Formats: sequence, structure tokens, C-alpha cells
Amino acid sequence: MSNEKTIKSALISVFSKDGLEPIVKELNRQGVTIYSTGGTQSFINDLGIKVVPVEDVTSYPSILGGRVKTLHPKVFGGILNRQNHAGDVAELAEYEIPQIDVVIVDLYPFEKTVASGASEQDIIEKIDIGGISLIRAAAKNFADVICVSSVDDYAEFLQIITESNGAISLENRKRFAAKAFNVSSHYDTAIFNYFNKNNDEVVLKISENKGKVLRYGENPHQRGYFFGDFDDMFTILNGKELSYNNLLDVDAAVNLITEFKNDAPTFAILKHNNACGFAQSNSIHQAYKDALAGDPVSAFGGVLISNTAIDKATAEEINSLFCEVIIAPAYDAEALEILKGKKNRIILVLNDVELPQTNVRSCLNGILLQDRNNVTDSIEGLTYVTNNKPTQSQLEDLIFASKICKHTKSNTIVLVKNKRLLASGTGQTSRVDALEQAIHKAKTFNFDLNGAAMASDAFFPFPDCVEIAKNAGITAVIQPGGSIKDQLSIDYCNENNVSMVFTGTRHFKH
Repeated sequence: MSNEKTIKSALISVFSKDGLEPIVKELNRQGVTIYSTGGTQSFINDLGIKVVPVEDVTSYPSILGGRVKTLHPKVFGGILNRQNHAGDVAELAEYEIPQIDVVIVDLYPFEKTVASGASEQDIIEKIDIGGISLIRAAAKNFADVICVSSVDDYAEFLQIITESNGAISLENRKRFAAKAFNVSSHYDTAIFNYFNKNNDEVVLKISENKGKVLRYGENPHQRGYFFGDFDDMFTILNGKELSYNNLLDVDAAVNLITEFKNDAPTFAILKHNNACGFAQSNSIHQAYKDALAGDPVSAFGGVLISNTAIDKATAEEINSLFCEVIIAPAYDAEALEILKGKKNRIILVLNDVELPQTNVRSCLNGILLQDRNNVTDSIEGLTYVTNNKPTQSQLEDLIFASKICKHTKSNTIVLVKNKRLLASGTGQTSRVDALEQAIHKAKTFNFDLNGAAMASDAFFPFPDCVEIAKNAGITAVIQPGGSIKDQLSIDYCNENNVSMVFTGTRHFKH
């Protein structure tokens, strides 16, 4: 016995009519009886195609301002009946319920209404009741019914019914049922998250409809996927597909450069989620050269990001470096032509979009979620704890270093001079190790640490770090403070003419 079902009737109730016309015309050509209501019914009538009003089936009008139209046993009986079940078939005949073979629904745009800043009343009215019920009923009964639950599936459905002359395989009915339950679950998740925006219920519901398969995960033997609207955040101008590791670096780069969004020209080079080069100058060309000089070895194969448009001179410098990804808010035409010279080089335009306000990661057999770290240290928020106060130039370097430190893996120490990253110690198990790593690296690239500023992501439990820093030539320190032994570090700084300020905010990053 064939598992194909030939369409003889269809119920259509959609919000968006985009792409619906060719489907309606093809169903009409095949002699399918079309049922509809409200605006969809008017749309079909305007095409000159016969349509049976749902009210004629239910003998009940649309009521409550359109809130109740299809919620009726004669509609849902036509969808949910089992065609191989004698009892169901008999009841359809007894109650004069028409069989429905196709349900086409496009839900009220709840998420778009929320995003538009509409009033709560408008938002509530965009919670679809009849449509979501039709979707669930039709998807549940995929054995006999095909459910088309989104505008995104119109084209595929049209192709299927055109090529098969209305015969739908069980495989396609079940596949469309999966799509339908994806639509309904995503819709309900969006509604729940709207009502739970104050987190009264400690529940996590995440739903991302846009996803792509990556070449592999962090390593070639791991599968990898990205879920999210990458095209909303970036315009891709050139290059190969981004990898899992590329995406992690791009994420780190965007979060870091956002701290300097409205500042003077600033350039960062990242490797394994940490900045290996970072500088600010009066031109993006000079900022790039200073950033590259910070660690030209690590820059190989890195991710580059600018807070302003990249010009021709900068592009010419970049072109001599092998890098995976370049990100900027814009590119001069000549610069873009130069950078596109390497076909695999990924070139992205960073669009002006809001970053997520939560961080989510797997942990043990569950999930950790936290608020985004939106605290950025500023001169106005500093506490001056030493007798020797930092100069204005030192203050600017301290804040500059602190912003970089916030986006560097803990434990970390960041060394800066004249708004230029000299070196950082990253991901160390002790703060002393991080500092010694940073000093060693700075000396490797012949940087003069005399007069440099030092930032730490957490407090110093002992005065050893400020002592090591002073002996290396560092004269200004920024740290959160908060240790029961803070005074030991303060005393050492006072005795050795080192300026130190407290921010009051720890910036661990793991």
C-alpha cells in the first residue's frame, strides 16, 4: 500500500501573504477544495479563486474581534481524524466534518512586534492561538496531513505539489511535521521569555532557528555548529567559511573593540581569544603598525579588528601578513581591492548591532548563565590609594590597560605604554606567573617598560606583584583591590614612588 496522500482539500490561514499566490493557484489547478477565513480568504477571493469560508463549515462566525475563528470541532476534527480508523471516518460522516489534507499557516509576528518596541497590548494581540493550534494538530497527524508552518517553506511545498501533482509522501509529511514543531516550540519559547524577562521563573529556554554546520569543531575530530544570525551582525565581503575557532576569535575581537567603539583609531590583533597586539593612535595606519609590533610572531594567522574604516595604506601593510579574518566597520574601495587579493582571507563588515546581554556555556551536566560584564572601568570611578597620584597620561594608560585586561583570559596582567599594548600574561595559574610572562614577552620584543602602566584582572593578595613590576620599571598600577592584605601593596607602592588606583571591580574571564 502506498504511503502517498493526494491532496483534495486545504485549510489556509496566514498572516503574511508573501509567496502564497502561486501555491493557491497550483492547488486550484489541481482541483483542491480551499478553506480559509479573514484576510486570507479575502486574498484568495481577490485572485478570482473559489474559497470556502470556514464559517460555512462551522456555522459559526468569527468572534471576539477575530480572536476565535478556526477553534472549532469541525475544523480540528477534519485535521486530526485518522483516515485508516473506521470510527473516525464514521464520525466525520455523522457530524458532516470535511477532511483536511493540508494546513498552511503563518503565525502572527510575535518576535518582530516585541522588537519593534510596541505596547504590551499590541504584543499580546500578536500571540497566535488559532494558528499555533492548527500547526500542532496538523503536525501531530502527519500520517494523513501535511503542515506548512512558515513562509520559509512555501517554495519547497510548491515544488513538491507541482512535481507530484499533489501526491505527498509520508517522508515529506513527517519532515514537514518536524519543521512545524520547530516553529511552534520556538514561538512558545519567545512568548515565555517575554513574560519571564525579569527572571521570576529560574528557567532557561533558548531557541535559535538559524543554524549552520561548520567544517568541524575546535579540532577536526569534533563536529561543530553555529546557531545564530551571523548575517545580522556582519556583512561578508570575501573569504572562505568561518571555522569554529574563527568564530570564537571573532567573538573575542568584537567584544574587545566594542570597549573602544567611539575612541580614536584603535586596532587589535587576536590569537586564541586574547589580544597579542593592540594600539591606539591618530591614524588607523599607525595604530595597526603599533599593534603588529606588539607581537609580530603571534599575529601570524590571527584575527584583526579595527574600530574605524581601513584605508589603502593600512590595507597595504596588512596584506603582507597572513591573517585569517579582518573586521572593520567599513573599508575604502582601494583598501578592499587590495585585501580581496587573497581569496581565502575572510573580510567582514561589523554592523551596528547590540550584543547579547547574557553569557551561556555548558557546565557538568547542565548550563551556566550569567549577565554580560557591562562594567567598564573609568577615570571617574577610580579610588586613589597611594600618596603618589598618577598623571593624566598615566590615568589614560591605566584605563586603556584595564579595558584590555577585562577581555583577556585570567589570570592576567596587561602592560601598556602610550596607549599601546606592550605585553600581557594570559591564562596563568598565578598572578606572579602572569606578570613574569608579560615582562619576559615585552623584553623579547625590546620594549622599554620604564614608565609603563600595569593592569590586573583581580586583586594582589601579596605585594610581590607590585615589587616585581617596580623592579621592571613600571610606575603605575590599576587593580580591583579588595584583598585583606591590600595595605601591604599600598605600603610598598608608597615606599617606592609607584602610583596605584583601585577600581572596585574584578574582571575574571575564564
